[in-house]
Amino acid sequence: MSVIIGIDLGTTNSVVAAMTDQGPKLIPNALGETLTPSVVGIDEHDKLLVGLAARELQVVAPERCASIFKRHMGTDRSVKICGRKFSPEELSSLVLQSLKEDAAAFLQLPIERAVITVPAYFNEHQRKATINAGRIAGLKVERIFNEPTAAAVAYGFHEMKDDKTIVVLDLGGGTFDVSVVELFEGVLEVRASSGENFLGGEDFTRVMAAKILQQQGLVFERCEHESSKLVSRLLQQCERAKCRLSREETASVRLPNREGEFPAAAAAETKSADATNAEVTITREELLRWTEHLIARVEMPIRRALGDAKLAPEKIDEVVLVGGATRMPRFIQRVGEIFGKPPHCRLNPDEVVAIGAAVQSGLMSHDAGVDDLVVTDVSPFSLGTEIAREFGVEVRDGYFMPVIHRNTTIPVSRVRRVSTLHPNQTHVTVKIYQGEARRCEDNLLLGEFEVRNIPPGPAGQEIDLRFTYDLNGVIEVEATIVKSGKKYSHVVTRHAQGMSPEQIAKAVAAMKTIKVHPREDSVNRFLLQRAERLYQELPAPDRDRMDRVLHQFESALELGDPRQIEEQRAEVRSFLALFDRGDDYEGAPDAEP
Repeated sequence: MSVIIGIDLGTTNSVVAAMTDQGPKLIPNALGETLTPSVVGIDEHDKLLVGLAARELQVVAPERCASIFKRHMGTDRSVKICGRKFSPEELSSLVLQSLKEDAAAFLQLPIERAVITVPAYFNEHQRKATINAGRIAGLKVERIFNEPTAAAVAYGFHEMKDDKTIVVLDLGGGTFDVSVVELFEGVLEVRASSGENFLGGEDFTRVMAAKILQQQGLVFERCEHESSKLVSRLLQQCERAKCRLSREETASVRLPNREGEFPAAAAAETKSADATNAEVTITREELLRWTEHLIARVEMPIRRALGDAKLAPEKIDEVVLVGGATRMPRFIQRVGEIFGKPPHCRLNPDEVVAIGAAVQSGLMSHDAGVDDLVVTDVSPFSLGTEIAREFGVEVRDGYFMPVIHRNTTIPVSRVRRVSTLHPNQTHVTVKIYQGEARRCEDNLLLGEFEVRNIPPGPAGQEIDLRFTYDLNGVIEVEATIVKSGKKYSHVVTRHAQGMSPEQIAKAVAAMKTIKVHPREDSVNRFLLQRAERLYQELPAPDRDRMDRVLHQFESALELGDPRQIEEQRAEVRSFLALFDRGDDYEGAPDAEP
């Protein structure tokens, strides 16, 4: 049986891990890094770039790249890159394919199966879209696993002997999740989950960029439309400044001009006055003031999860932080205020979800190292149907009747009985919703189907609705006409927005036509992309020096001599170390503060 890998498919960065004889192990990419940016690009030779090289390309050619597409999983939104449209599933599949190749190279085994994590608050459409992305990448997705549960599993694996109740707070690049978890006698039981799908580190970065542009008399949304290069460069600078502000009181942000170039480099050649105000200083206090409304949004999901678990904050033994954005000092402070105790992260917050996914993959493959761990999870949303209610002689429809309540342990199957409204009514439409609102219009419609051939008779003919929710978060609804016993069944996600089986097959074929750089070429492609980005920022004398260094490197690549390639690669790295103002020229992704 082939190995099952665990994948944290993140908004900003993705990580892959596997269960080994020594326990869960993170798998490095071709650059030797455990974090692979969730960025896809197409270079000037029409070849695909994924990860660090694509992130470098995005700074200077944002129109050739796509990122943050995880937020649009399960929708019909598409991104056009170099004249070709990509769905969020297709873009995610390219990241998954890259991680799959890294795992195969590291483990020296064919990789065909995976556990993939998703935010606990992902709805049915988004979970199905993630499964589709895995299929396009050539993976059999054995399980869709909630991210905070995966993090709790990682802690549970390392601390199985401890009995305690913990809260996992997962603030990543794009989403925020909360899970209340109980550990006892080798059992990890999720008591409740909550979250918000549009709150993450990217939002803090974008707020900083928007405020800086506002100070310059510009509007972020307009600049994003009219000068994508300006915005992409500024976001890169703001991301670095945000990280530094987690350690320091002030940070500098270089300001690109309207064309997306850095004025200091342009002024050296043109004597342009555009070099003035080419840098601004941001204080930690300013960032706090700008983003306090985002920090405030973490409290409601926490309160909701604690309420569903019927626990007061003081009853929580530990608060565990997951995700790079949890490094922000104000976030840590606010969490401490809510729980009355400081949170901690004994495991790396960027890697802990992938570790938990690897442990889960070990459970599924019956690995001896995790036989003693039992994991349960919950449905993060209520699931139900639309009903009508009588008010005197008036009947009003549009009311939501929950069948499975949020935070019910899964897998689960529940039945509720409904009945016809009118005499001789021979069919009804069963509408399936997900959410917590009393009115259906405020919840998410997942699908609908017809129940026909109801025997004629007076109003009140009975129908049993059975909702079944599995471990992947996929729901099936079965309707049984009580009088005749006739059944109608419907798998909701077959009709969700996203990709049909035919579209998946077509996407798989299309992905094979994309020209992909060999994995072994990833280091060289990353260095070239980073150098090309830096080249545009340098003044003329330094550009000449870099041009000579790059020419020698490209010549060595053309000749294919391994010794010369290694020598010239070292020269490029030395040059980057001297002139690149990034935090880490070797390519380690900048962490969230």
